Amino acid sequence: MTFGNQGLGSTLMYPEDSIQSLIDNWWVDEKSSELKRGRLIKAFLPHVDQIPKQLTVVGRPDPTDHTKANYKMEPLRVGQSIKRPGLPVAALPSFENEINTVYRAKKRPALIICEGGDAIERMLTLGKPKWQTAPTILVAPCYGANEDGTRAGFNPEFIRRVRQCEYPQFMWDQLPIGGSATESLVRLDHIQPIGRHHDSIEFTNFRLSEQALEILDEWLVWLIRGDFDEDSLLFEFKREREKIEIV
Repeated sequence: MTFGNQGLGSTLMYPEDSIQSLIDNWWVDEKSSELKRGRLIKAFLPHVDQIPKQLTVVGRPDPTDHTKANYKMEPLRVGQSIKRPGLPVAALPSFENEINTVYRAKKRPALIICEGGDAIERMLTLGKPKWQTAPTILVAPCYGANEDGTRAGFNPEFIRRVRQCEYPQFMWDQLPIGGSATESLVRLDHIQPIGRHHDSIEFTNFRLSEQALEILDEWLVWLIRGDFDEDSLLFEFKREREKIEIV
C-alpha cells in the first residue's frame, strides 16, 4: 500500500495520514439536482443535546386571543408526565400524548447517507396522515473542526486522531466548498432524517466518488458492527497506521 498526497483536481491536497490520500479523487463534481448517496448538501440541522428542551404553553395573556400565549421552556425528561395546557392556542395545537420540543439549529454541510427508499403508491396513503409516509433522506452533519472567531473548534490532538481513523463515529475531511473551516468532522453518530423537499435541502456541486463511497460504507459497518472486513481499505489503512505508530 502506498500512502501518497493525492488531491481533488488542483484544489484539495490530503495529508498522508488521512485515508483520503489513498485514492485519486475523494470528491467529484456533481451539477445535477438529484438526491444521490454521498452528495454534499446544506441543511438546517439541530444541535443534538443530552437533554432536549420542551416548550409548554402555560396560558394566554388575553383569554379571548387565541394567537398569543405565555409559555415556558424546560428540560425534557423521558420519565415526566405530559400536561396539556388549560387554554388552547391556535399556533400551538395540543394533541394526545404529544409535546412541543425546541432545538437550536444551524445551516451546515451534510452528507447524504441514504436516499430514503422507494416511493409509496398513492392508493396506500389515501385518507391517512401525510407524516406516515412522507419521504425523507438520512444525512450525516459536518462540523467545522478548526477554531476561528465564531467557532470553538475541536482539540488539535483529537482532530489528528480522527484524521487517522481512530473513532468509528467520527470521519475527518476537507470539504470542497470553501468557508472558514479548513477541516471538518463528519459525525456518523448524528445521522438523522430530513424532509426530501426543496425547502429542506440546498445542493452543493460535489459528491463523494465511488471509491470514497466504498470507504464510507466500510466506515458505517465499523460503526454499527464494531469491526471490519479484512479485505477493506479502511482495515488496511488502520493496520498500516498501527505499524507506523509502533515504529
